[in-house]
Amino acid sequence: MILFLCLISALAGKAQDSTHVEVPAPVVATPSLAYGYFSYNDVLQAMPDYVAAQRNIAALKTQYESEMKRSEDEFNKKYVEFLDGQREFAPSILKKRQAELQDMMAKNVAFKEESVRLLEKAEKDLMQPVRNKLNTAIQHVGKELKLAFVLNTDNNALPYVDASMGRDITNEVMKAIGK
Repeated sequence: MILFLCLISALAGKAQDSTHVEVPAPVVATPSLAYGYFSYNDVLQAMPDYVAAQRNIAALKTQYESEMKRSEDEFNKKYVEFLDGQREFAPSILKKRQAELQDMMAKNVAFKEESVRLLEKAEKDLMQPVRNKLNTAIQHVGKELKLAFVLNTDNNALPYVDASMGRDITNEVMKAIGK
């Protein structure tokens, strides 16, 4: 009887196996993605507009540094005069001169902080059109070459790239910006 039950269960299992037909998964054609890569900073720094913007920023920085130097020299001169005459000044004159020096120092510090802020703003304002031009060129090249995306290789963001699967688009971007 046990042998009969084993035989029946084995036949039932085979019958189940023979009725179960595996259907293969549908084959879906996966389009191959093309991508490009280049160094944003290298191309940016090669742009004539970038060089001009950097020259303007450097000139502005020189003007601010010159004004800070003039202010510091004026402060130093007044401070030396104060030190030379402090023993002979009446207490009210001494207090007045100390207040003048403190006011000058505060104004110099405020000017220095403001000049840093203004330089940062000027750099941002001068560089924005340059970056916009480069970004437009990247989009143009990406569309022209039918790329799915473009990667920036700067700052070790792309430590490995298989050149057979991607494309270095540096030259195309350089041409698009007119370089």
